[in-house]
Amino acid sequence: MNQQQHRKGLFIVAMAPLAWSSAGLFTRAISTDLMTMLFWRGLFSGTAVFVAFFLMERAGTLASLRKLGWPALAVAVLSAGGMITGIGSLRYATVADAMVIYATVPFITAGIAYFTIGERPSRSTLIASAVALVGVLIMLLGAGFGGSMFGKMLALLMTFCMAGFSVLLRRNRDVPMLPAMAASAYFCAAFCFWFTASLSVSVQEIVLIGLFGIVQNAAGLIFYTIGSRLVPAAEATLIAALEVPLTPLWVLLFMGEVPSGPTMVGGAVVLAALFGHIYSELKGRTISEVEGFQSGV
Repeated sequence: MNQQQHRKGLFIVAMAPLAWSSAGLFTRAISTDLMTMLFWRGLFSGTAVFVAFFLMERAGTLASLRKLGWPALAVAVLSAGGMITGIGSLRYATVADAMVIYATVPFITAGIAYFTIGERPSRSTLIASAVALVGVLIMLLGAGFGGSMFGKMLALLMTFCMAGFSVLLRRNRDVPMLPAMAASAYFCAAFCFWFTASLSVSVQEIVLIGLFGIVQNAAGLIFYTIGSRLVPAAEATLIAALEVPLTPLWVLLFMGEVPSGPTMVGGAVVLAALFGHIYSELKGRTISEVEGFQSGV
């Protein structure tokens, strides 16, 4: 694969965290109750992802759908749980608090993978996990256990849902990503339907919710799916991690939501652990991966 294709892939992958990082803005801008918002968002997101999947696969659509066995169902359920708890955490906690906790997902994933599929974590993963835990403790203990603790617990549940989701994908690499994600959005909508205050929303709100589902979730997934085929996995992972600092940054710049002191200190520690770990893994693999991509291997 030539350098032009590689640069194109990097640009497309970079659009994914840019889209995902708008979650905090949408969550703050939409005043509809959480379950009603999640219901409509799930319908918009699921439909957009499935349409994109159909346009990308065309003749191969039915063949891919036939692969949707129990692993795809489990992935969809965990992803739906991650959607509900993740957006809930952004609603009930500060965006920075939620994203600092979510930044620990690679390390929780490593732990779950070790105990369930015997995947031994690297030394850098263990060190980074310990550092990230210190950062989260600084945030939680420094801010106290009142106020947004419910939101922080939702963020923790989201992190475990997404970690489990990641381990399932590692073990079942043939799971079609886009249809599983479309199913997860529909599962989210189906669950939230029973808890909605009212399905009636204003035109302005439905437009915002539609953009939330299509631009933030569906577009991010599509960009990452397409772009990650053109760049080494380590590079794609590093770029996708930019969602973590960008999400609270947009809320700070456009809505004036300033993180607390403990969150900024703990967040800095977690981010240092996250990007230090990714850099360490990237340093050992990027050269060979890039050479493999460029030679067409």
